[in-house]
Amino acid sequence: MRTIGVVTTSRADYGIYYPVLKAIQAEPELRLQLYVSGMHLAPVFGSTVRQIEQDGFEIIERVEMLVASDTPEAISKSMGLGTIGFAQAFARSRPDILLVLGDRFEMHAAALAALPFKIPLAHIHGGEKTEGAIDDALRHSITKLSHWHFVSTEQYARRVMQLGEDPLRVTVCGAPGLDNIASLKLLTAAELEARFPIQLEPAPLIVTYHPVTLEHEDSARQVENLLGALEDCGLPVVFTLPNADTGGAVIRECIAQFVQTHGHAYQADNLGAQAYFSLMQLAKAMVGNSSSGIIEAPSFGLPVVNIGSRQAGRVMAENVICCGYERDEIASAIKRAASDEFAAQITNCINPYDAGGAASIIIKQLKEIEITPALTHKKFVDRI
Repeated sequence: MRTIGVVTTSRADYGIYYPVLKAIQAEPELRLQLYVSGMHLAPVFGSTVRQIEQDGFEIIERVEMLVASDTPEAISKSMGLGTIGFAQAFARSRPDILLVLGDRFEMHAAALAALPFKIPLAHIHGGEKTEGAIDDALRHSITKLSHWHFVSTEQYARRVMQLGEDPLRVTVCGAPGLDNIASLKLLTAAELEARFPIQLEPAPLIVTYHPVTLEHEDSARQVENLLGALEDCGLPVVFTLPNADTGGAVIRECIAQFVQTHGHAYQADNLGAQAYFSLMQLAKAMVGNSSSGIIEAPSFGLPVVNIGSRQAGRVMAENVICCGYERDEIASAIKRAASDEFAAQITNCINPYDAGGAASIIIKQLKEIEITPALTHKKFVDRI
């Protein structure tokens, strides 16, 4: 039986992983080893490790790594603690293949710790760009640390190969998080309102605003402009919380104050995949700078206002309206996104990240990859 280790560090990557985790669990030739770290273990981010346990996944290792601050020094220290913690975990429980996802500093710590152990890494969502965040550099670094690549589009496959990776090790599978849309039974408006104190009439805005880590000194002004624009639009708002990045604390504080003084606003510490996708189906629009607006929202035909540079460089569908950081720009973009005209314009929106059944593609590859010394002895493939 082949052991597949999976590293999850937040509710965001867990939701993307979920179809893959279920598929590994159901596959008799594979055994799941789940490494849980980062925001999952932090009460301030909702202790989402409890959701993992409720979903029936056995956790082989819990790696504490986040320090109680979001300064650049604290993030760097967390990266170091994470590398130490994952090194200790891999010394106790080494998988045959380690699956990592995305671009977070917590994920990078796991990938780096695996290197001396010669653990083959399979990386999901490589080749993408997010030019406003340090995540962009971390993602490409994880690509170079990895030995197999599951990418979401052909353009991202070309970019991974441009980084010198062997084309035979690059598989276009689409975004695995989209498998949830087909497999999860979505809640009705009445069911969602019964479970959470969310106002769905009129339809709300989903708002997720993460720190733009290459501009973190400007986080307070950026979120204040966003909140001012939300006040101008007058629609109900459901906030999901930002990541554990530099500038995240000030964003959470500003959102908490807004929720306290606006009866039509609600802050969700952890909705879970089912409720989150159900909300996307019922919302008027999504606002902020989350990758969810780029990757998942098109499948719902959901209008998205993408603010600033955090997601700059990603492939975007026609449902996305990009704008700057100023209050009037954001308010104008929200007005357009919430209009009947724009909703009609994106009725037949095609999601460029949907290749159909990503989890099954990933599982097939994980079963078939030949684990030999040649797998970890990478060669740089020049593309002239």
